Amino acid sequence: MNRPLENRRAVITGAGSGIGAAIALAYSQAGARLVLADRDGPSLQRSAAQCRALGAEVYECVADVGTREGAQASVDLCIATFGSIDILVNNAGMLTQARCVDLTQAMWDDMLRVDLTSVFIASQRALPAMLGQRWGRIINVASQLGIKGGAELTHYAAAKAGVIGFTKSLALEVSKDNVLVNAIAPGPISTTLVEGLSADWKKAKAAELPLGRFGLAEEVAPVAVLLASEPGGNLFVGQTLGPNSGDVMP
Repeated sequence: MNRPLENRRAVITGAGSGIGAAIALAYSQAGARLVLADRDGPSLQRSAAQCRALGAEVYECVADVGTREGAQASVDLCIATFGSIDILVNNAGMLTQARCVDLTQAMWDDMLRVDLTSVFIASQRALPAMLGQRWGRIINVASQLGIKGGAELTHYAAAKAGVIGFTKSLALEVSKDNVLVNAIAPGPISTTLVEGLSADWKKAKAAELPLGRFGLAEEVAPVAVLLASEPGGNLFVGQTLGPNSGDVMP
């Protein structure tokens, strides 16, 4: 069996459901040792159990990345448990919908805190260990809306555009030390997060897609395996890969 992440020490945030849970399963099959984080304890337990059933060594971290302590917690647990961290997948996020004219300051602040600031905090926490061992992979889950924008999602698109800009800039800083930073910008994926959007929005978005359908979480997860692997991920530096059903064609 091909196990490209054999014994790699990985943190995945937002691993209780959706894309994060799919990446956790893919990393388990690839041989990684895992710290899985989510603020929803029961969902996290189910995801961890599925990974253990595949033979993975898994530790759970119930934490809210919307706080500084929560964003750091899973990285700290990985270093304390495994001695260091090799891979950080910043996947946790939130999604709400409103016209810009109706957005409250609280909605804007919550979105940036969870979807953007948490990426900075967790990455900053992981970097000393990665730089010290001269090997690391940081994979940030953004969105194609961070590239093209989305009506009624100005706060979400702004946060995800920030994730992409952060990814490029950090990659320029640390790639010389063999810490590679990249982003995944999925299109609309059939997850509980997207299911919370209005039926009209989802219908209109599906009609725009050249592929004609939303993606599945398990169709995104292999991209996260590729970016973390050797030699497959070795030349990706500051890139934004787009499993997006054709919604964006850079």
